[in-house]
Amino acid sequence: MVVTTSIDSPAAATNTTPLARRRRRFAADKLWALAFVVPYVAVFLAFVIYPIGYGLWLGSDPASYRALFNDPVYPRTVVNTLLYLLFGVNLKLFLALLLSGFFMRKGWWSKVLLLIFMLPWAVPALPSYLSINWMLNGQWGLINNIIWNVAQVDGPPWLDSHGLALASVIYGHIWKWLPFWTLIFLAGRMAISLELYEAADVDGASPIQKFRLVTLPLMAGMYLVCTMLSTIWALGDFNAVRFISGGGPALSTHVLATLGIRNAFELGDPSLGMATVLTALPLLIPLVILLMRQLRRSEVTI
Repeated sequence: MVVTTSIDSPAAATNTTPLARRRRRFAADKLWALAFVVPYVAVFLAFVIYPIGYGLWLGSDPASYRALFNDPVYPRTVVNTLLYLLFGVNLKLFLALLLSGFFMRKGWWSKVLLLIFMLPWAVPALPSYLSINWMLNGQWGLINNIIWNVAQVDGPPWLDSHGLALASVIYGHIWKWLPFWTLIFLAGRMAISLELYEAADVDGASPIQKFRLVTLPLMAGMYLVCTMLSTIWALGDFNAVRFISGGGPALSTHVLATLGIRNAFELGDPSLGMATVLTALPLLIPLVILLMRQLRRSEVTI
């Protein structure tokens, strides 16, 4: 005997209740959500988790660290990295803080100067650093040619001396990234209420006193976060050293990022290259932890 269910039967009514319709709609939404999420998860696993895991596996060989610590280039590289971070980050951010106050001035000319000032950051890094390398060439570079034409003396060996070459790399890093951090601090200054400065004017405060008593306290948290973030970025900076000094002269201006690339590709030892990069973790991990704590502790307005 065949049993049929009419539209008006209780079973059909049960299938068309609002609860049943919501359940079917929820199931369809889950399928669409999975369809959109799965590609992102796959990309994250393929291009983030796998490279990190593979890199940690490559750098887990103790023999690579023994070879690295016996390499006479490595100690100087560590010192170069610390000098690069110390002077590159701190000079860059200090100048950015001062210049942000300059660009706070009213007038169309300050806006034009800010636009011109932002050009080094807007230009791609590779041609910028190659241009600096060309200008600092000791034989036919632009700067030494100008010195010869003006004073009839030979210019300094910018890229043939360890100290001058490292200073040139730090200069290139500051020149490239100073506009970006100036813009960040300019946005932070613009977020400060003008009433505070007006009150300071009523009290007879000088510009230096307003900077010390109003600007610095309100931007201290932001400055700290920017310092840590800039240090993390500079620690992995490869372009400045690679395209300005090339690590020379005689491998004396390498930092950890460029030495790791050299060991991995030029020497053909990926394990040694990864071990070189991983030696930066004792500095990188505390910086990331401090940065996350600072971001949770205070609200940073950018």
